[in-house]
Amino acid sequence: MPSAQVFSLAPSDGERARERGNIHLATGKNCILRIVRKFERPGNCGRYADYKSAIPQTESLRYDAAAWTYAPIGSSSRCACKREGHRPLIHPTASIHRKAQVDPSGTVGAYAVIDEHVIVGPNCWVGPHVHLTGHTTIGASNRFHTGCVIGDAPQDLKYKENEPTCLRIGDHNTFREHVTVHRSNKLSEDTVIGSNNYLMANSHVGHNGQLGNHIILANGALLGGHVVVQDRAFISGNCLVHQFVRIGTLALMQGGSGISKDLPPYTIARGQNGICGLNTIGLRRAGLRREERLELKRLYHVLFRSDTNLQSAIAAAQSAFRSVSAKALIAFVATAKRGLCSDVSRSRPAPEDEDESADS
Repeated sequence: MPSAQVFSLAPSDGERARERGNIHLATGKNCILRIVRKFERPGNCGRYADYKSAIPQTESLRYDAAAWTYAPIGSSSRCACKREGHRPLIHPTASIHRKAQVDPSGTVGAYAVIDEHVIVGPNCWVGPHVHLTGHTTIGASNRFHTGCVIGDAPQDLKYKENEPTCLRIGDHNTFREHVTVHRSNKLSEDTVIGSNNYLMANSHVGHNGQLGNHIILANGALLGGHVVVQDRAFISGNCLVHQFVRIGTLALMQGGSGISKDLPPYTIARGQNGICGLNTIGLRRAGLRREERLELKRLYHVLFRSDTNLQSAIAAAQSAFRSVSAKALIAFVATAKRGLCSDVSRSRPAPEDEDESADS
């Protein structure tokens, strides 16, 4: 018989086989093929699997610690199971709502809880004691470490209890221990996490937050509601970001800093609402050519260290600077509504600028 792809899935509360067509169930050491009918968990008596065998007969087996292995009809279940070295992918203590959509290629750890309206994409890893809740849609290959709470109600007094607001998460994100991400506070807008982001332990993303791609939130970083973080920003440990603030692409916040105004792209935040030059190392790592970095340095001086007012500086910069990165910085500054973080010192060059000068 031709071998087929085999995946592992342990019975959980109300879980049903989701594959299309007939599915065979291999149980025990003898790998007897049986057709799945349903799974039940009666009270506190332990988990049971009720199934109907290929021969017209109904039986009930008490669920033990071993996971069930599924394979399409016509596959060599015994050989495939041995060849793949199958392991349980859903822990028997996990609680998964019968209407939750969990891709069978994923892994769910001990005491994890996945609620009714959650959709989990392929190859996700849900660690122990993780809670996925709300109308949350999760893409492929995301990792949720111990104690994460993802998609819970927003901490907003205007939020109407049980309103089905949403959280959307892209692909290849990592959520370390005890990260919290809240869904939005209104139906017209979602909380959005992009792809390839790394959220370290105890960091928080508030309701209606909009995170791009390749962003790092270090331990204890806190983002208020409606915060926008553009691609490749780095927010260091214990940083505080006020609600409605925007953080530009490739911006860096030094540890312990706090901002209640917009942080321009490519800059470094220091202290309270201060900036101290360009994120030169980040620009190099992102592949910006030396000419672009030097142009951004000149633009930084025009916008943040000149004696002219900001609107005049923006008007002058729009005609003088032409690179894509320079235009992005000008556009960000021109559209700021909360004000901008200001340069902490106009009297001496920032260390980042001195480092860039060393290239010449």
